[in-house]
Amino acid sequence: MDEHELMGKLKVSKAVAKMAVPSVISSLVTVVYNMADTFFVGQTGDPLQVAAVSLTNPIFILMMAFANMFGMGGSAVLSMALGAKDERRAKNASSFVTYASLIVGVVFALILIVFMDPILALFGANAETYEFARGYTFHIAYGAPFIIWSAAASFIVRAEGASREAMIGSMIGTIANIVLDPIFISVLGQGTAGAAIATTIGNVLASAYYLWYFLRKSSVLSISWKYFTVRSGILTKICSAGLPTAIFSALMSVSTIVLNQLLVVYGNDPVAAIGIVFKANMFITFLQMGLANGVQPLLGYNYGAGNMKRFQEVESYTKKCCLAAGVIATVLYFVFREPIIGLFISDSDVIAYGVQMLIAYMLSGPVIGILFVNMNCMQSVGHAFPATVLSVLRQGILLIPLLYLLRALFGLNGVILGQSVTDYIAVVLSVFLWRKIRSGVKKKQPEAAAGEPGES
Repeated sequence: MDEHELMGKLKVSKAVAKMAVPSVISSLVTVVYNMADTFFVGQTGDPLQVAAVSLTNPIFILMMAFANMFGMGGSAVLSMALGAKDERRAKNASSFVTYASLIVGVVFALILIVFMDPILALFGANAETYEFARGYTFHIAYGAPFIIWSAAASFIVRAEGASREAMIGSMIGTIANIVLDPIFISVLGQGTAGAAIATTIGNVLASAYYLWYFLRKSSVLSISWKYFTVRSGILTKICSAGLPTAIFSALMSVSTIVLNQLLVVYGNDPVAAIGIVFKANMFITFLQMGLANGVQPLLGYNYGAGNMKRFQEVESYTKKCCLAAGVIATVLYFVFREPIIGLFISDSDVIAYGVQMLIAYMLSGPVIGILFVNMNCMQSVGHAFPATVLSVLRQGILLIPLLYLLRALFGLNGVILGQSVTDYIAVVLSVFLWRKIRSGVKKKQPEAAAGEPGES
């Protein structure tokens, strides 16, 4: 089955499954990958080391901001190029993503190494956690080019229709990290630094796999310098299409810094707990994000091909899947909330904080997928700005003031409720924005207006 049959003709439920299942697996592999460091550091029984990993988490999130911008933007441009049967533009997009990721990764590494002390001070590291945070930051810094490119490459490979291969690349990095974490952290006694070393090695191996795929397996993707260009809208289209996802990740980094600064006032235990909760709650969020991201090539292809009826069918079916998955995952997390936190650490104070925080974060679990699907729909039809606005609201302009306001009103309880309150506001806004945009798109393509499957 070639990509044109898969994207444009296969039954919607089967096409969504074929594209989304590997994407969901890749997303959950990413969750396991992100959990691994916190889990194995937690096995040391030292809340200070867990707190240090939590404090440095914004660094990894910020790397993912660039990876997501290049990956999601490149995926959108690539899928539209494939829909229009423009193979050269597809090569331009994949080559740009490769070199842009590597250049940004090198710059990122240099900034982290040169300005490490003020960066860690900004993140909220104190005398007790500083050395642990410094060890983690140094070893994650030189892995930046591999971390950014391997994540971006997975989007590009998936956009070609090779979801299985994208999943394999993600799993290689994750499995390597899980195997190496206990060796470096416990056996070799490297602690938080060992967690960062394992992460870097895992991404180097994932990058090597994607390099092999680009060179040996793909007939469309290219890393050849001759196809690298910032012209013909490649730079602007990729960066603008990927900007909402990038801003989402970048502001997540900023809000995590603010959250840690607010929590450290109550001690290092809440900081350790929120780090665990953040990683644990990623399962619910990334499960639905994986569904939404997996169908993005389907959305982009059918919009590029002018088939809005199929576009809307994909949208509606994916939202139903997200809602079902979100409800089931949230219920399971509520039932097993204490054992979930206890998996990461045995400290009773950290567990008590963690259970309370996990409940608060789960409140938006059933509906958050609607936001991700609506944002991907907006990006796929060339309306990146409204999706950017939603990202800015959810992780910055709305969330950060709410954190301060809710803390003033309810103390610690208010701080941990901030994300769920923000999520519900963002979901409602996304529904209104996407309905308006979809109505405008349908007017431009009236033949696609019949048979609309869903409203939200």
